[in-house]
Amino acid sequence: MFLRPNRRSKDGKHHNYWSVVETVRTPDGPRQRTRCYLGELNSSAQARWLKTIEVFNEQGEAQQWKLFPAQVEAPPEDPQVARVLLHKVRLERTRQCGACWLGLELWRRLELDGFFEEAVEEQEADVPWSRVAAVLAINRLGAPGSEWAIEERWYPSTALDDLLGIEEGKINDTRLYRCLDRILPHKTKLERHRQQRYGELFGAEFDVLLYDLTSTYVEGAAEKNPMMRRGYSRDHRPDCEQMVIALIVDSAGFPFS
Repeated sequence: MFLRPNRRSKDGKHHNYWSVVETVRTPDGPRQRTRCYLGELNSSAQARWLKTIEVFNEQGEAQQWKLFPAQVEAPPEDPQVARVLLHKVRLERTRQCGACWLGLELWRRLELDGFFEEAVEEQEADVPWSRVAAVLAINRLGAPGSEWAIEERWYPSTALDDLLGIEEGKINDTRLYRCLDRILPHKTKLERHRQQRYGELFGAEFDVLLYDLTSTYVEGAAEKNPMMRRGYSRDHRPDCEQMVIALIVDSAGFPFS
């Protein structure tokens, strides 16, 4: 990559606008691609950019980025300066943090941490059930998957163990399923808590609620699912058992049930 000046004339004055450009190979031959526009630069700013640009040679090798101007030496005894051997720096166990942190912050703003601590923390466990519930909810928010997928792929790739203070190896699909069993009896209480907290946060009113129905059908007898029954079919399949699904939203379209 290199700096390229773009000269413009306006009102009889000449201006130099700089951009960072790299040379790329295309089917039509080498072309220059602009990576970012820098605007006007004075001499010192231009010198700093020249010091920090990574330049690629023909073999694709790269020169080291310069963290500081070469002519400036840091004081040897300065406690604010750390000397780093860049050729020995490596990344290990990189994990997602931002999305998980945001999901956990929403969890706490909705005061769900306190709700589940009161609802499901009946006795001591290796991992507090309220924190396992947080793992399940954050997964559904950001990357929905099965409990097995959470254990094997998603959870190890996140920083939730540090954010929630969970020891390594403590989250598995068995613990996740057991947490779901503990949450289910509190479904109605949870819905009331969500409604109350939503109203507190956004000043929502519940004078007008909208209610709608849809349905889905299955092929087969569905003998183990008591919710599947015969009735009027919106899909014109009276020969199949179906389940009716209801949705309640407020005037702004926020779903409640």
